Amino acid sequence: MRIVVLTGAGVSAESGLGTFRDRDGLWSRYAIEDVATPDAYARDPALVHDFYNMRRREAAQARSNAAHHALARLQQSTQHEVTLVTQNVDALHEAAGATPLHMHGQLDQALCAACAHRWPAPMEMSPETPCPSCGGATARPDVVWFGEMPYALDAIDAALTSPDLFAAIGTSGQVYPAAGFVDVAAASGAETIELNLEPTSTRFDDHRLGRATEVVPAWVGSLVQ
Repeated sequence: MRIVVLTGAGVSAESGLGTFRDRDGLWSRYAIEDVATPDAYARDPALVHDFYNMRRREAAQARSNAAHHALARLQQSTQHEVTLVTQNVDALHEAAGATPLHMHGQLDQALCAACAHRWPAPMEMSPETPCPSCGGATARPDVVWFGEMPYALDAIDAALTSPDLFAAIGTSGQVYPAAGFVDVAAASGAETIELNLEPTSTRFDDHRLGRATEVVPAWVGSLVQ
């Protein structure tokens, strides 16, 4: 079976990493326009770096949970062909043994805004952090900000052309293009399922509601013998 799985912040929430759109989420404490746009970086790079330094420290302390491990088991299974796409910028899928496509980039990577060189990010970055390739003080987090094009869209689009099953796990369903993946998969003939604390859309054929560490292992157990 060809399976495409999309994961969002809800998968990492039980590892202690905050979600974004809940009442106490990151966007209730930080304004998007202050820390997560190209204009914000141009206006106040120190503030943007401080925000991502904080997130990088939190992510480094987090550990993969049962949902991450279950999805790694699914991807490693020889019974299915699994494309794992994540909106998350942490490395918890990799720590569990999975190989995801990071459509919104990665906290542990740095990007030169001048020459586009990428390298492993130090724990602390600042406007003075030099690019190891061109030497410019133009280092930024290698994350996709609002208004920027997500990564790996060609690979994701290819996977969505012919899946048998599409699953969205722990994602709000509010951020495009990821929110539209269910429609693309359904138009390709896939069955669709949402695993989340509560349903976000009626566009899915099925819903499994509950904590990710409970519903994801149970769902994977139904697919992998």
